[in-house]
Amino acid sequence: MVSKVTLTITKSQLPGRQYTFDSRTLCIIGRSNECNIQLPDDAEHRTISRYHCLLDINPPAIRIRDFGSKNGTYVNNEKIGQRQPDQTPEEAAKLKFPEYDLCSGDDIKLGNTIFTLNIDNPEEIIIPNFFPQTVNANQDLTQPPNFLEVIKRWLGLAANGNQNLQMIRGYNLIKILGKGGFGEVYLAQHHTSGKFIALKVMLPAIAANEDAVQRFLRETENTKALQHPNVVQVIDYGFFEGIFFFTMEYCSGSTVWDLMQQQGGKLAVDIAVPIILQVLNGLEYSHNTEIPYVKLKDGGFGKGRGLVHRDLKPGNIFLTYNDGELTAKIEDYGLAKAFDLAGLSGQTMTGTKAGTPVFLPRQQLRNFKYVQQDVDIWATAACLDNMLTGTYPGNFSGNDPFLAVLQNDPVPIRQRDTSIPPKLAEVIDLGLLEKPEIYFKSAVDFKNALLAAF
Repeated sequence: MVSKVTLTITKSQLPGRQYTFDSRTLCIIGRSNECNIQLPDDAEHRTISRYHCLLDINPPAIRIRDFGSKNGTYVNNEKIGQRQPDQTPEEAAKLKFPEYDLCSGDDIKLGNTIFTLNIDNPEEIIIPNFFPQTVNANQDLTQPPNFLEVIKRWLGLAANGNQNLQMIRGYNLIKILGKGGFGEVYLAQHHTSGKFIALKVMLPAIAANEDAVQRFLRETENTKALQHPNVVQVIDYGFFEGIFFFTMEYCSGSTVWDLMQQQGGKLAVDIAVPIILQVLNGLEYSHNTEIPYVKLKDGGFGKGRGLVHRDLKPGNIFLTYNDGELTAKIEDYGLAKAFDLAGLSGQTMTGTKAGTPVFLPRQQLRNFKYVQQDVDIWATAACLDNMLTGTYPGNFSGNDPFLAVLQNDPVPIRQRDTSIPPKLAEVIDLGLLEKPEIYFKSAVDFKNALLAAF
């Protein structure tokens, strides 16, 4: 049974009105007509801000985040983010953008309006039941397993013919490439062919039911279908002992973000623009190619066209060098976002580990579930702005970063750096235009505009 979150207005001029959510989404509440739940802009609701709070919904989990509203957000009559007498200054500092994890039956009070929360099928949110042979009996099972030991054992099982692990048969581990909130990436080499791959493992943050596993594996199959020089290739994947694992094309270079740091925090025009043109080639392909699993109107799945990345930023654009030529590759085309959408990551969007949403267009906050390919084009323009200036397109100082996305327009790029050529600056500024809608609708449109200005 799919978990469902329902908010019912129990006190207001609008008693009984209900809002139901059955999948991963964001919901903004306030008086603005851009809010997902818009409350009346009248005297009765004047103590509610235009953008009052954000619900980060990942059924059955739900978290509320106050946007620094003048009159606050209350849960069961307690103001969230209110400093308690026994808190240290360091603990209090974390309340700058207060958040609260909600439970079924909680009351949420904004001004004179009260919402009551109900969660149908509130599955217990726990670390997955994971007991590999390498886990010590005294190990704290609330902590992630030792992935290195797990993979070493898996490689042994693969060598002995385990069919669930046949895609990693014959590989040896070389070194760790990186760690994230839910997994790790290793460099592996095939002992016969000498071929290098990246081996990625991801552990769900919550107990993964079969439906969530299948949703993510379908999305992974879509990603695997992408085969383009400017997209990191997912070679194969599996799910074993509660852990997802992927074999992926290995990129020997660094990321665009790493290159920026090596170059003093930003890149020259003749380096940044060619990289972005290659990214747009990858997006043009990915937004239009045939993929195997698209949800149909009847609820089933069939072939469709195009994938949206949703999470483009300099840190996930990889660089490789072949015969002295620089090639940019979009990393694993949003697997992390698909992991999140399948409900396997817990709530990462608003949590402190998520960082500032500096490459997120407001449409992605306002219409989280139904974003189109143009959000990737906006994010590409934001990456180029960042690569050229070393700053972010919007003004994020002081305010809640999510509120800043909703309220602030990007700063014209030549206000950041007057050395940017005017024609190029004009195209980048258009790429970051999103009122009333995102200006460039396709990768081809933005690419052609850049070529004409570069």
